[in-house]
Amino acid sequence: MPNEDLPLDADELMNFADRIEQLPPADAEWVGRLLQECMRCRMHEAELLAEAHGLGSSHSELEDQLAQIALDAAEWLKTLWNVGYMGAGNFPTQPRSAFPSVELEDILKSALFARIRQGKRPLPFPPPTQNGSPWHELVESSTEIHTVAAEIIHDEQGLPIGASIEACNDWRIVEEIAKDSEYLVQHQGKGPVYRLRLDIFTAELHREPPRWTRAIHQQERGGFRSYTLEWPKEDGSVQSVALRAATWERAESEAEHWIANKYPEMYGQVRFERSE
Repeated sequence: MPNEDLPLDADELMNFADRIEQLPPADAEWVGRLLQECMRCRMHEAELLAEAHGLGSSHSELEDQLAQIALDAAEWLKTLWNVGYMGAGNFPTQPRSAFPSVELEDILKSALFARIRQGKRPLPFPPPTQNGSPWHELVESSTEIHTVAAEIIHDEQGLPIGASIEACNDWRIVEEIAKDSEYLVQHQGKGPVYRLRLDIFTAELHREPPRWTRAIHQQERGGFRSYTLEWPKEDGSVQSVALRAATWERAESEAEHWIANKYPEMYGQVRFERSE
């Protein structure tokens, strides 16, 4: 009797290809695609194992990748259960009483799963808009300077009270740096702060550098890595926030997501430093 805990070898996997041809056409199509994905994963696993062996690392890249995939899949399935939709572009429905049936096509075409695999999550607050469309790139991109169409909105006394940038009127004036030409602005009081410079011909948004620095602690016990964000509280004590991540890059992303939920006015304005 075969040991089901042992992975299939290459010959056994190829034998399945012959058996798939005997299935009805409707089943053969999706089973064949699933086998192809298994073969790709096996090849990628072999590449990562070879690379990790060459580096002689005790905690290989493969282990980190597999751990992160498991965390991402859990996050995706949790979203399907709580929200009840397959793609980020669809309207959410009420939570379901039975878990949705997930097919291979759902995984391959899910914009939500692709976003999670990239280390991104939907913002917990509306991003700025660009001519009516959500402008995630402005908030998430590393690009620091954007040429925009902008004008300052004044009150009856001629004082600046807001800004219209790319047809979005929800920008607030944080500070007037130079009269009629330079301002610090923030969208709805949440997210990054930008320096808006205007002249007769053009307007530019310059993303301000982070104002605060916070430490992310890395620990390794029993071959497993964990990360926590150190966050000072108003009473002077320090809060340790557990981050759901297996790599440093994802730890930063999780820390940013936590800030976006708890302190949206500080989102995009915090620099992280590693502490071991």
